[in-house]
Amino acid sequence: MPREIAEKKEAMQTSNDSTSSCFACGADNPRGLRLHFRLQEDVEMAADWIPDADLEGYEGIVHGGIVSTVLDEAMAKVVAALEGKALTAEMRVRFRRQVPSGQVVRIRGWIDSRNKRMINAEAELTAQDGTELAHAWGVFLRPR
Repeated sequence: MPREIAEKKEAMQTSNDSTSSCFACGADNPRGLRLHFRLQEDVEMAADWIPDADLEGYEGIVHGGIVSTVLDEAMAKVVAALEGKALTAEMRVRFRRQVPSGQVVRIRGWIDSRNKRMINAEAELTAQDGTELAHAWGVFLRPR
């Protein structure tokens, strides 16, 4: 494998190229989630996460807005890693089960299709046993 391809692949392995103050993944945001995504099988970004109790909407249940945020971040990360800079244009979320706080969940994002400037992506949040808790579909646009 040529050196520049190997270097690009290594950089994508831990794609956290947002600003360090990013709410979802920024290492320097004291109120942020500090998610750390890794490229899996060269086709998806994934992160494990234990949501804190201060992210609850109801006792023991993570707020739906936070769930939506992490799903958007998973899609944005995979789009950035594999397609370059693009912005969320549209997003739909289906909440399948309550997301518990204090338990490990897995966040995964992948690209479904591409068409000129538009990239369709999906993400899911699953429990440790693989049960899907939430699923998202997003449309991302490359800037002109």
